[in-house]
Amino acid sequence: MHEINIEKKILMKNDEIASGTRLAFRKMGIFAINMVSSPGSGKTSIIEESVKKLGVKAGGIAVIEGDQETELDKKRIERCGVPAHQITTGRACHLDAEMICSALEWVMDQKNLKLLIIENVGNMVCPAEYDLGEEMMVVILSVAEGDDKPLKYPALFNAADVLIINKIDLTPQTNFDIERAKKNALKINPGLKIFTTSCTTGEGITEWCAFIAGLAAKGTEVKE
Repeated sequence: MHEINIEKKILMKNDEIASGTRLAFRKMGIFAINMVSSPGSGKTSIIEESVKKLGVKAGGIAVIEGDQETELDKKRIERCGVPAHQITTGRACHLDAEMICSALEWVMDQKNLKLLIIENVGNMVCPAEYDLGEEMMVVILSVAEGDDKPLKYPALFNAADVLIINKIDLTPQTNFDIERAKKNALKINPGLKIFTTSCTTGEGITEWCAFIAGLAAKGTEVKE
């Protein structure tokens, strides 16, 4: 019981900070996305392809990279010509609202920023509990994983707004059933918007980018 109370207090404090950060993003006209998945699903590749495709269409893009160690993904994003900020979590298996709040000054320094993409630490458990102040949570599932993942990790899929099924070019080499994965995900969260993508062939990337570009364009219209 004591441990449960401590956890509740931690999450309450996190939500309080996240609410303040979300308000700050909205006042700046920034649409923030929290991208979550297991390691190796292709989060960084999707971000790379997205920023290349969007260019200036989204009205200014920046990325916050969350990793336990190294700045490898940050450097990958910067090579695409997009500013990136590294948050190194050490042993922590997820980003939290305080970490994102600490990056607000850096965010404010970015000119004409409309779209902020937050790449969370690779994990399908802890991130589901931690609001970062984002406007939208996106979960990525690759076909190299099981199509039963939504049933195994319901909290994450229930918290998400969007599901991207990635690496679909590899489907013939796996026993992953895309339609079954969609069905399982919608069973957990009927409101999920689903995209299927391949960063290798480019399939689905245009549709995904059009979707987030539209959201970024409406960022200043988000009500407090």
